[in-house]
Amino acid sequence: MNLSRTGASAPRPTAVPPFDPELSAALESLGKGPREPVTPANLAARQERDAATRPRPTAEDLRADGRFEVAELTVPGLGDGPDVALVSVRPAGREGPLPLLYYMHGGAMIMGNAWSVLPRILREWVLPLDLAVISVEYRLAPRTRYPGPLEDCYAGLLWATGHAAELGIDADRVIIGGKSAGGGLAAALALLVRDRGGPGILGQLLLCPMLDDRGCTFSSHQMSGLGMWDLLSHETAWKALLGDRYGAADLPPYAAPARATDLSDLPPAFIDVGSAEMFRDEDVSYANAIWRAGGQAELHVWPGAYHGFDGLAPRAAISKDARDARTRWLRRLLDHSRSTEPLAGGSPAPGAKTVDIASPCGEW
Repeated sequence: MNLSRTGASAPRPTAVPPFDPELSAALESLGKGPREPVTPANLAARQERDAATRPRPTAEDLRADGRFEVAELTVPGLGDGPDVALVSVRPAGREGPLPLLYYMHGGAMIMGNAWSVLPRILREWVLPLDLAVISVEYRLAPRTRYPGPLEDCYAGLLWATGHAAELGIDADRVIIGGKSAGGGLAAALALLVRDRGGPGILGQLLLCPMLDDRGCTFSSHQMSGLGMWDLLSHETAWKALLGDRYGAADLPPYAAPARATDLSDLPPAFIDVGSAEMFRDEDVSYANAIWRAGGQAELHVWPGAYHGFDGLAPRAAISKDARDARTRWLRRLLDHSRSTEPLAGGSPAPGAKTVDIASPCGEW
């Protein structure tokens, strides 16, 4: 079955994987309002609503009665780029350099903020794993199009690793990560660091990452509108980010990592996604391409899970399992890094094989 770019004229497959019962109940209780498609006509209003309603804890909130040290930083952008806001948090009273999780928030590149994601990260990873976190306030589309948001993330990473001593972080133990759009940015950042010879990266944590602008995988049609995202919203977000470059045959992989043809020489990746969400096939393909290129990837496909399931239903058994798996991967990576050299970014090895994952739109 062939697909058009967005599949507007293609019938949706009739057989779909069922939702996990606990996740299904949470989705039904949410109602249809939050699941309304994002369109070019309502995008500005949705962004205004998101900015007004999404949690944005203050630095004092994040300090949590002195358990954490919090700094809100403004660092230089690259070239003519504007300054970039970073939120740096570490356990209070810790001496010596800590490993760093450099994190990018979700929101389809059009919504979200660097502060809202931190309370859960502090609770689940910073204290249990004894690490620091920096969350990046990258610019949002369509006000800022590609490559602006990615360059913000890269500028912040360069500044953080270049000021590791004053931040109290270990520049040789940096993990980049993010969820949804943030996961896509993390994947793109890993590629950019490799190709620009940037700082060494220990690993990449890619949670249901938004990787493919083309909207032509099987799952993007199979699950459109059944969970938290649909093809119309997908197209709206990618057009907001790419502008006139939307649909271009020569779009670089830093804009949409699923366009990459070379995934060699990348840091180890953790990739997870739901079996019942639009991003399933592009994320599975990305993990497979890393393996085919000789790299390391740990892939989890959570049965019956839709996009963002663990945020909507945090007490569900499968959400707890997903969080536990992420934490175990982070702990293994950090423990292993204490006795081995970190995997540094850089140019691909001479003679490295390329793996073409840039054409998922043919026969299913």
